[in-house]
Amino acid sequence: MCVVCGCSNTGATPTDPNVAVHPTTGDLHFGAGTARVSVPGMSQARAIKLEADVLGANNAVAAQNRAHFVSHDVTAYNLVSSPGSGKTTLLCATIEALKKRHPDVAVAVIEGDQQTSFDADRIRATGAPAIQVNTGKGCHLDAPMVAEAFSRLDLHAKHHHAHEDQHHDHAHGHDHEHSHGHPHDAPTLLFIENVGNLVCPAMWDLGETAKVAILSVTEGEDKPLKYPDMFAAAKLMILNKIDLLPHVSFDVARCIEYARRVNPSITILQLSATTGEGMETWLDWLLAGPKQTQLDPVQARIAQLEAELAQLKAGQV
Repeated sequence: MCVVCGCSNTGATPTDPNVAVHPTTGDLHFGAGTARVSVPGMSQARAIKLEADVLGANNAVAAQNRAHFVSHDVTAYNLVSSPGSGKTTLLCATIEALKKRHPDVAVAVIEGDQQTSFDADRIRATGAPAIQVNTGKGCHLDAPMVAEAFSRLDLHAKHHHAHEDQHHDHAHGHDHEHSHGHPHDAPTLLFIENVGNLVCPAMWDLGETAKVAILSVTEGEDKPLKYPDMFAAAKLMILNKIDLLPHVSFDVARCIEYARRVNPSITILQLSATTGEGMETWLDWLLAGPKQTQLDPVQARIAQLEAELAQLKAGQV
């Protein structure tokens, strides 16, 4: 039976030539190949080609989303984290805080989960419009999902009505110095709460202005190094649940150092969605918008994949 099940194999020689084996511990690194991923039965060249094709198709829709958001005066934020970081609680607290402090700001949410509408129901209970997107076996939202959900949001319809009113007023020579509820009178924020996952959503551009990585202090300060692609792609990292710091073992300074090791330009905020500590700074960041200092991660990855694919073809790998 050992021959059948393979338990007689000592593992001294990896079956995948792209696996890196640590010389002393025997630890395995399946992301050491050119494609940075190991797929059974698939060459590194094929994996790179497939990823480039899929990301390229998604990126085309993401570009359309981005243009659509701009035309609707919408600033979109892609909230990413592991499950249980407090994304939905933070969103509910953010919506309530905006209603009190900035009532002129319109807010809408696209809610991503594999199943259920629990989180979208929580958002809708605040009075903000929300569309639930269930991905089934999918582990992340993609740009076509966001495009479909955005078209069904109330703010999408209101924008068109506002522009119809604007054209009507122009036709009658009305003064536009006073408010008609036009989209440009106040900012509109679209929050896209991604599926809880610190791996797959990192490379999927949804057309957002920025990715916001949420890390709770209950998760451990090493997450930026364990999941570097996500924190490299994010423009902001929120350390959430800081009210629990007296009760957990979490080194804030070390976590910040790790995050800046993988992304030197990342902005970091500390807050508690439960107590409200740090919420004002978070609202200021949302309304000011992030500085556009980083290269778009998907465009950068596609360029990298294309270069790696050319290199593999040249070397007949």
